[in-house]
Amino acid sequence: MSTAMTAVPEKTTILVIGGGPGGSYTAAALAREGHEVVILESAKHPRYHIGESLTAAMRTYLRFIGLEEEFVKHGFNLKQGALFQLVQGMEANWTDFQARIPDYETWNVVRSQMDELMFRHAEKSGAKAFDEIKVDSIEFEGNGDPKTARPIAAKWSNKKGESGRIAFEWLVDASGRAGVMSTQYLKNRVMRESFRNVAVWSYWKGIRATGRPYSFYAEVLTDKKGWAWFIPLNDGTTSVGFVTHQNTSTERRSKVGPDGRKPTVTEHYLDMFQYAPHVKDFLKEGEMIPGTTHSASDYSYWAGDYAGDHYRLVGDAANFVDPFFSTGIHISMSGGLSAAATICSSIRGDVDEMTARKWHDLKVGMLHVRFLLAVMGAYRQMDLEQQNFDYASELLCQGREYFNHAFISFRKPIQELRTSGETTEEWTVEDVNNMMEGFGHFFDSTVDEPDVAEVMKVHGLQSISIMAPVLGNKKIDEMAKDEMTKNVLKKFDARKLFGPEVEINSLKRQALFGYIVNLEQGKLGLVKPTEGDMVVELKATACDHCGSDICHCGH
Repeated sequence: MSTAMTAVPEKTTILVIGGGPGGSYTAAALAREGHEVVILESAKHPRYHIGESLTAAMRTYLRFIGLEEEFVKHGFNLKQGALFQLVQGMEANWTDFQARIPDYETWNVVRSQMDELMFRHAEKSGAKAFDEIKVDSIEFEGNGDPKTARPIAAKWSNKKGESGRIAFEWLVDASGRAGVMSTQYLKNRVMRESFRNVAVWSYWKGIRATGRPYSFYAEVLTDKKGWAWFIPLNDGTTSVGFVTHQNTSTERRSKVGPDGRKPTVTEHYLDMFQYAPHVKDFLKEGEMIPGTTHSASDYSYWAGDYAGDHYRLVGDAANFVDPFFSTGIHISMSGGLSAAATICSSIRGDVDEMTARKWHDLKVGMLHVRFLLAVMGAYRQMDLEQQNFDYASELLCQGREYFNHAFISFRKPIQELRTSGETTEEWTVEDVNNMMEGFGHFFDSTVDEPDVAEVMKVHGLQSISIMAPVLGNKKIDEMAKDEMTKNVLKKFDARKLFGPEVEINSLKRQALFGYIVNLEQGKLGLVKPTEGDMVVELKATACDHCGSDICHCGH
């Protein structure tokens, strides 16, 4: 039913704040399970948003909520892979998303079109979806402390001056960077200084392709103070932007020119092209569209908790990594599905609410640190000034439990590389640095398809499958009789950093607290794995300092 002319109800079972990809996905998944869901979105669809490139395997998530066919028919640009120019003077590294795995093809999208498509799909799935409705405040049971009390209602308003109150049993906060629960009530958002970045971008028309049609392209800046992106879109425009640390951006925008004034945003943007020769070359025949230049903070952040009593945090409302690998929408959908599954199970009584919320918290935290380490590894490969930050210590301080679970399959091969003499089973700073160093092989431009085919012929498909166990340097040295084989195996070992997380089936292959996700339509929720399931059990261990299975104290 259309909610365009109906009033916001006074109560619902589940309230979703935010009608972006995370909120719409969560709402669609819950509504398809028969639950009463209301979405409140503050803006009016279609609305502009940045973040136009999607990661591999998005098709599997769209398929689960019945949106795959409509999404394909819409005509978004098919993204066959990504080009990474991380070292000036060397060939760009091509990552093929479709090779050997058809489900891994993905798209570049005009976000206003995609977000509205998902919002309306949630409505078609049974959710009551309202845009131009702003949530002003949240009420908690007994007017208690938001950190311990259960949220029970929200007050809203619109531009017409109307206002109201909606009571609910469950809350999903998908409010984006505003992060209603995290910033206003829990007050547990932590900014990551090493990725306190600023982006500036605009849109172009009439430009030539990169040689890999419709593919995402990233280029390190020649001064090593940031990177540029190039994303062809289905409306005939191309999104082109730059990411630098806030300190660099502030310094450049504060410089007074010969005319005695500071540069405008557009002037600052155009000046950045001197540091991105390849992107500049792509734009030779193009024209920048007037009035499309934007600048915004691109800060990376995380929260101390991603779930609580009868509420879940999803997408940017929970955390944000960095735009480099275009993981934002993937994290939103994966987190949305986790929220939906844990809420369904808690409602049915399959698991108690404490287990359900801990499951979601750990899953969201694991995904965040996994992609964060990948970005840190990429920044190291680009040899950016920002690598002077202590990435490893920062990762471990965020919460060792998240890190321990996210990289459990890497622990043994990484610990074999220790030179410090440490014998502890815990991850050390040296281990994390070795992880980032190893991930650099992901961008090895010397590996080409004939090399991969030769290694697969000799060592089998498992040797290059990103879903296969991690080999590690010791095993690779035993297998490889030449440098070519070694480079191929190391590259695919690095790609396994994404392996368990990129597709939807990862939710039923990794058991947390003894549970996996049942992805059967109509039975979405947490279940105990059966004897025939191919499952890796990730067991939590209580922190000696705070006693929590999911430690946030940094020890």
